[in-house]
Amino acid sequence: MSLVKVNFLSPKELRGGWAALAAVMAARGWGDDVYATGTQWLYHDGGGNWACLRFKEKNKSILIGHDHEYTETFYGKAAEYFEEEETDILAGAPDWWSFDLNPMPHGEWIGFVYGWDGEKWQRSNYDKDDGFESLDLIGGLCIEDLESLRLYAQDAPGLNGNPPNDNDLKALILADANITREQLEVVTPGWDIDAGVAAARRFLEINV
Repeated sequence: MSLVKVNFLSPKELRGGWAALAAVMAARGWGDDVYATGTQWLYHDGGGNWACLRFKEKNKSILIGHDHEYTETFYGKAAEYFEEEETDILAGAPDWWSFDLNPMPHGEWIGFVYGWDGEKWQRSNYDKDDGFESLDLIGGLCIEDLESLRLYAQDAPGLNGNPPNDNDLKALILADANITREQLEVVTPGWDIDAGVAAARRFLEINV
């Protein structure tokens, strides 16, 4: 069975937005929801929906996740638990896609697995909604859509009830994880700026 090409941002193009969101979340004390380790980038929306980008090696990455409301694919133990027909979300995929399919720490089930081979994203060929689009991870991390970043930053006490400036939000993303204290402080004044900057720069630990 042939794989399906999926058009969205490369890991390198995702890094700036993912790191910016991690910086804002860490600054406000929610650093356990969006963050990077030495092998993966993690995202949790606080409502049970999550995604994780895991790096096997240069030009080999998988994006896995689940939306507890909209995912209609049941993979592995989820099919047995929910007594649903299993969707083989690895059908036709190279063996390396399965190098780390543990849904922890944010999830219990996996609804999608997308593979990045250095040039393109692909997934298995199935018709059911795997929950990726409803998760809207990519929309929340791109510079064309600042809604998520603005939402999490606008409660910063130093903003006095005003939303952060869009240009300042864009500057966080364009910093590509190399966010300065000055850049973050104008977006989240009154929060823990050092924690936010450190969280962003952890995304630089993996060479993408």
